[in-house]
Order: sequence, then C-alpha cells, then structure tokens
Amino acid sequence: MALPTLSASKLYGAFVVCGLVWAGLQTYIVHSFGFFWFTASTDGLLSAVLLSGACWLINNNLRYYQPGKGSYINLFIWCVALAGICTLGCRYLLPLIHSDKVFVNFVQQSLTIRFFTDFLAIGWMAMISLLWYSQLDQKETQKRKTEAEQLARDAELYNLRQQLQPHFLFNSLNSINALIGFKPDEARRMIHQLSDFLRGTLKKDDQLLVPLSEELAHLNLYLDIEKVRFGHRLQTEISCDDKCGEAVMPSMLLQPLVENAIKFGLYDTTGEVTVSIRSEMEEHYLVLMVQNPYDPQTSRPQKGTGFGLRGVQRRLYLLFARNDLMETHANDDIFTTIIKIPQL
Repeated sequence: MALPTLSASKLYGAFVVCGLVWAGLQTYIVHSFGFFWFTASTDGLLSAVLLSGACWLINNNLRYYQPGKGSYINLFIWCVALAGICTLGCRYLLPLIHSDKVFVNFVQQSLTIRFFTDFLAIGWMAMISLLWYSQLDQKETQKRKTEAEQLARDAELYNLRQQLQPHFLFNSLNSINALIGFKPDEARRMIHQLSDFLRGTLKKDDQLLVPLSEELAHLNLYLDIEKVRFGHRLQTEISCDDKCGEAVMPSMLLQPLVENAIKFGLYDTTGEVTVSIRSEMEEHYLVLMVQNPYDPQTSRPQKGTGFGLRGVQRRLYLLFARNDLMETHANDDIFTTIIKIPQL
C-alpha cells in the first residue's frame, strides 16, 4: 500500500532532520572526549549515515510487509542485524578515514555502546513505522469497506426502485388493450401519458433527491393514467403548503404510497374514492400524508402488507439510516400513511 505523497515527503524530511540532529549530538559527544572537531564530525556523520540507512531500510520493509502477531521475533532479529551492521561499519570504516591509534582505540572500546544505541534507535523507528503503516492499512480497509457498503446500498436502492414499475406497467398495458376496441382515442391518450411517465422515470434514475414540485408533477402523470383506468371512480386532492417550495425528497417516493392508496381504496369498492395527498413543513422535516378510505372487512392495510409500503420504508432507512420516518394509521375507515423527509 503506497503512502500518500504529502505524508511521504514529510516522513523523508523527518529522516534528514533526525539524521542531522543525531550527527550533531554524536559529534559533540566525541569532541567531549578530547578529539578534534573534524574527527568528531566525521564520526558523527558516518554513524548518522549508517543509522539513517538502517532506519530507512526497516521503514521501507514495514511499508510493504506487516508482521503478524507471531512474527515480531523476525522484526527483533532485523533490528539486531541492522544495529550490528551499523556498528561494524563504524568499526572498519572510521579507522580507514582516521588512522590515529588513540581514535581507533576509542572506536573499538565504544562498540558496545554504539551497538545498543543503534539498536534502540532502529527499534524506535521500527515501532513508529509499524504503528504508522498499521494505521494507514486500517484506514484503507475501512475505506474499502465503506465503498463496498455504499455500492451494496446503491444496488439495493436501484433494485427497490425497479420493482415499483412492472405491475403498474402491466396494468396500464392491459387497460390500453381493453380500450383499443371501443375507446381508441382514450387508448391513444393513455399511451402518450404512459410514454411521458416512463420517460420521466428514466430521467429520475440517476437522481437521489428532487424538489417536491418535480415529484408532484411526475405523480400527476401517474394519476392521469390511473384516472383513465378507473374513470370517475378515482378522485384526488393534492394540497401543498407554501413553505414546501424548496423542500426536496427521494425521487419516486410518492408513487408507491399513492399506488397503495388506490389499491386498497378502489379495488374492493364500486363507488367514488378520493385519495388525498398533503405536504407541509414541520421544523426541518418535509411531512407527506397520503389518505384513502378502505373497507376493513375486505382489506387489511393496517398490517402494512404489500411491497409499496415496505419498499418505501426500506428506502428511507437506506437513505437516512432511520426507521422512524414512516408511520401508518387506520381510523374511521380512513387509512393514513405519513412519511417525514429530513431536510439536510
């Protein structure tokens, strides 16, 4: 997993700064033993270069390989080996640069403390790198998980929306077929209305939220088709609060509610039925209410049966992660469905 560019530049900049600080500190310590500044600075720079190389190597290794819970012994061995290489480098390279016997003897006597100092520095580098790349790996894993959940959520939303149309389309085609024989003009008009409705549906496929006015305009296309099917038996009342002008809602959310109202209001009756659709604002919510009369002896809307209501509730949960945005009531032979759309 690649480190982000900005973080990588900061990390390598830290390598340079820490190397210079280490070189300066070791130069001061060696000089305090009575050696000239040139000799001390050579010792400090060589030690810093070797140690920086070892730290870079352990960091680069942990960048691409994260040890498991039982593999930390390998990391320990790596730190010991790199500290030994740094120590041996000072042991054999410093005498080549400065052949003074006193300095060579000083280097040989300080090998033990050089080894443990390098081991501690490399160990700290290993621990910091391990924590750093583990955190990046966890973030990347969480990002992939979130993206997968988003894809699954979008797929389910798409599937829910696609399930809204087939039975309505079949019913409309059956009605057109029945009208062709004795009311061809009505059949042609219904075909045009159905075409407009389906065209609007396709345009909405990529839209998550739409203005309430647009949703009501699309709903009216649906109602026009249903009124051809049911004639004078279907009456509708649509009232919209003036405060709802800028309100938005999930596209095609009203149709299944109205379709459910028509189903339970008209299918088991022979008289006129009025379906009422109201919208108003309550604090930061767009409240939509759909009401229809029903006969409790022949229909059971209080159980919330049917895909329409279940589909709407599921969509609201997927979009807003809440199960309290929809409620239904059945009082005095009137069935009421209420949904609340948070206005973000």
